[in-house]
Parts: sequence; structure tokens; C-alpha cells
Amino acid sequence: MIRVILCDDHAVVRAGLGQLIGAFDGVEVVAQAGGTAEALEALAATGADVVLMDLEMPPPDGIEATRMIHEAHPGVAVVILTSFSDRPRILRALDAGAVGYLLKDAEPDEVERGIRAAARGESPIDPRAARALLTRPPAPAAPPAAELSGREREVLALVAEGLPNKLIARRLGISEKTVKAHLTSVFRAIGVDDRTQAALWAVRNGVAEAPPGGS
Repeated sequence: MIRVILCDDHAVVRAGLGQLIGAFDGVEVVAQAGGTAEALEALAATGADVVLMDLEMPPPDGIEATRMIHEAHPGVAVVILTSFSDRPRILRALDAGAVGYLLKDAEPDEVERGIRAAARGESPIDPRAARALLTRPPAPAAPPAAELSGREREVLALVAEGLPNKLIARRLGISEKTVKAHLTSVFRAIGVDDRTQAALWAVRNGVAEAPPGGS
């Protein structure tokens, strides 16, 4: 028998879920909780296998409740059951110790499969939540090389060739002090802290060619 605790701050939702889940073969709702304290008390009293956890609850919210349950009862599988499928919330819930993430508009058989999977030690994830996890947010775009002046591009290209400031100054017919000033400006413009990072940026952004044998 799989013992389940429902944790949701809406009594009507808990009642409906309890009726639904109680009809699953081999699954028993051993307790219902409207908040974290009640859930922890119920766990201590019943030793449930699975907790279905809503995210939107009075403080502490479902994510913090999941963290507390995971720390106090690491063997209990917490499965989030919520209306939210945004990537940041899913990641926070999983980081807090949830083993699964289901959505409230799921079909009853999906909820049943999720409960059984969690009890077996698996990680039931709603397909929509999985897609949200796989969709990476766009990385911040690197400043385009076009934002650099012609002289800054020349200095950066020579840095990528591995030339020290003294040789760069000699090659371009400028002082070392001017080279340093250009590098300070370049580092700030492209968001790097040292010559190695600057050289890599130069190659990746077409300001310089990769050295022979380089990757």
C-alpha cells in the first residue's frame, strides 16, 4: 500500500484530490495538511511514502516546505502538484528536494502514474514541465566587436597572437602606456578580466584567428 499525504491550503482541493487518489488501487491517503507544520506532524505520525505538495501556500511556501520535509524525512518522496510550469519555479522545487513535478490539470491516470513512480524511487515530471526545463533561457549576448574602435581591435588581435604589451607597442608604433589604456578599455567593453579571456573572446568573435594547433 502506498501511503500519501496531501498538502494544499485549499480544503476543497484537498477533498477532491483525496477522493480521487483514494480510488486508486493500492493507494491510501493517510492525511491531509493545509500547511507545512501539519504536513510534518502527519509525516511523523503516519510515515507516509509520498507527499503531494502544492507550491502556493501561506509561508513557508511549498518550496520551503519541500526543503523542510526533505531534511527531516529524506526517505519520503515529495511530488509537487501545482498550476505553475515556469522553469525557475520548477528548478527551485527540484533543488529543494522534490522528486517529481506534476500539474493540477493533469488527467487522473497521470497523477496515479506519478504517485506510483515516486513510490518506486523514480522522478515523475509532467511533459510540459520537462519542456520548460529543457528550454534554456537565452544567454546574454557578448558585446559585438563592432563596438570596439579600430585601434582597440588591432591591440586585441595582437593580444590574441600572444604578444606582450612591449611588442604590441612596437608593432603599432605607440607607447606601452597607450597599449595599457586600450586594453583597459577593451576588457571593460567585452566583459573580461585578463588577457587569456580577451584572446579567447577575440577568436570567438572574429577579431583574431585561432593559433595553429589551437582548439
